Parts: sequence; C-alpha cells; structure tokens
Amino acid sequence: MARRPRSSTLENRTSRLKLTARKKPHAFTTIAPGIALGYRRNQGAGTWVVRVADGHGGNWTKGFAIADDHEDADGNHVLDFWQAQDKARALARGSSDDGRPCTVTEALDAYAADLRARGGQVSNAFRVRRHLPPTLAAKAVALLTSRELQRLRDGLAHKIKPASVNRLMKGLKAAFALASRHDPRITNSGAWKVGLAALPDAHRARNVILADEQVRALVAAAHAEDPALGLLVEVAAVCGSRPSQLSRLEAGDLQLDRADGPRVLMPSSRKGRGHKRIDRHPIPIPMALAERLRQAAGKREASAPLLPKANGRPWGHTDHRRPFQRAVARAGLDPAVTFYSLRHSSITRALLAGVPVRLAAAAHDTSTPMIERSYSAHIGDFADGMLRRAQLDTSAPTTGKVGTRTGRRS
Repeated sequence: MARRPRSSTLENRTSRLKLTARKKPHAFTTIAPGIALGYRRNQGAGTWVVRVADGHGGNWTKGFAIADDHEDADGNHVLDFWQAQDKARALARGSSDDGRPCTVTEALDAYAADLRARGGQVSNAFRVRRHLPPTLAAKAVALLTSRELQRLRDGLAHKIKPASVNRLMKGLKAAFALASRHDPRITNSGAWKVGLAALPDAHRARNVILADEQVRALVAAAHAEDPALGLLVEVAAVCGSRPSQLSRLEAGDLQLDRADGPRVLMPSSRKGRGHKRIDRHPIPIPMALAERLRQAAGKREASAPLLPKANGRPWGHTDHRRPFQRAVARAGLDPAVTFYSLRHSSITRALLAGVPVRLAAAAHDTSTPMIERSYSAHIGDFADGMLRRAQLDTSAPTTGKVGTRTGRRS
C-alpha cells in the first residue's frame, strides 16, 4: 500500500484550530505530482482546498469539503485529513480538458450551448438552475454522490408534480452525461443514474377536454381580447398544434390553391432525443379560416410569421399565457383551461370521429403510444363503437335455411 503524505499542521483538528482564520489556505501539502492539499481556516469549520498544476506554469485551486473540526468525518461532506487526500486526488484527476474541474453549473452551461447548437430546447437546461441549491451547483460533477442527488430529487417531489420532477431530472442527467463524454475521467455516472432515477407512476394525464361549443366560445373570446391572439387560438383549435409549432408557421406555409382544399404546412416540434430536423407536414383547414389567414398574411414575404403578435413579432414561449387566460375568463370557462386544452380537445375529437390512432398521432405530431397513454378512455369509447358494429346480434330473426360451413382448419 502506498504511503500517504503527512502534515503535522493539518493531520488533527487541534493543530488546525490554532491557525489564523483567513481566506488564503494554510500549509499546502503535496499529495501527488502536481496535486497539493491545503486548509482554509474559517470562523466556523474550515474547508479543504485542492491545488492542481495546469501544466502551463500555473495552477487552479478549489475548496471541496468541510474539515472535521467540529464534527466527526462522514466520508462525504465532512472529511478528515486522510479522506481529504483521496477526494482531492479524485477531483484533480477528474477535471475537464482545460485543467479546471467541471462544476454542475458549468455542466448545465455546456448542455445549454449544446442544445442551442443542435436546435433543441435550451429551456431544458435553464429550468433546472432554479431548483439547485448553491452548494450543489458549485460542486464538481466528478464528486457527486447518489445520495445527495436523490435528496435533491426527493425534496423537489414535495414542491412540484412528480412528472415535473422527472422532466427536470432528465435534463440534469443529460447535462452530466454530456460532461462525462467530454471527460472520460468522470467515472461516477452511477451517481446520477441511481440518485436521479425517474419517480414511478408520474404520468397522470389531466387533460382538460372542451366541448365544441366551449371551443367556439373560447375562439370568439380570444378574438375579442386581441385579433392576433384570436387567430392564434383559432388555428390551435382547428389543428391541435403546440404553441411552439404555431409560432414558427410562415406565410409561405399557407396553401390556398389546392384542388382538394386549403391547408397549412405545420412545422414539427423540437421534442425528442438528439438533433431533430424541423419538417413540415400538411394539415387541412376550413375555407373560412384559410380566408382569414390570407387576409392577415397580406403581402408579407413567404418567410414572415403567419401568426405574429399585434406588433408583428413572433409569439414567444410564454407571450400568450396571460392574454389567453383573460380570454378563458371572458368565455366563462374554468381557469384550469390552458392553451394545451385546445390540443387535447382536437385529439379527442379526432378519436371520437373515428380517425385511426396512427393518423391522429401523425396529424398532431406525437406518437401512437403517447396517445394511448394519455387518451386511453377516449380510445375505449371509439373502440366500443367499432366492436359493437362488428358483434353478432343473437336476437335478430333468421331467414332462409341454416346450414353448416365446413372447410379446412387454418
């Protein structure tokens, strides 16, 4: 077993507590080539500090754990001198390529940049930040443990919905996985796979489904609130598309001169793994809506937004929320109605009208399994009608001679 360096100044708490409280660490002790362990004396418990040579004549330092000045070491958050040596080596050798350890915050920054480059939803990285405690945000990814990550996940489960927790943790795990791919020396992937495992039974569809009369009332109320909002809501009601898709519709996506009727080329969403190409798929629309869109588009360029705000700019991610809620109140509907209620109602309307699930999924830019999970009750209603028409009515009168059909078994 290799011998570990000793330090009469840092080995025991009695010697450490005699040191002067200051920001500059005391008694850096070399514990490996290019790696030294120091101690910062604070008013309360001190902290261990690692100093690592960067190979270019400089070095970086980082505090990483509390010293066992006033409480016993636990091998994780509170460390004695010998445990601090092991953690310091792990931190130094699990650093990023530029010689500086990758913290949780930096991993999220890199993940956001990666999403932006791939055309993904950058909010998947940013929304996690609001829920991270400062101590965890500043900690190196290489030193994360499954227990502290599980405490983060379980603490959020008492504040927000389980499905929202899973969504946040999915983004955090993606950031950590990206950091580990760039630095193969980060070997604690089990920490976030175990600590941030998805909460079970989190998917609970709470889709607010509106009757056709309620949808029409909401569209009218939105037009009264703001003509630009009214057109956005009307297209959402007819097509069942997400706000992010509607905001990317361009004037050139409106097709009016087709023999089979007008339609719009709806952009696909950015949901899904990895880089997703934004395709456009056609959705038929009523003639009256097509005429309103034609008048609204006017002589704008083909690349101009088809559904802009009143100021001509595209709708942002949350721009529609407050005016939409005012339209909901104006229509006399439940405040629980959201913009996505129009999407849920459109999918349900298609299922109850006998549209095959696969076709309904394609038209609404989703998957058959997702529709089956979220709209199973309405699929059951649809299936009941089809099966009922195919069932034998034994009470119906028979006509003609009753014979026996014979044939080979298949």
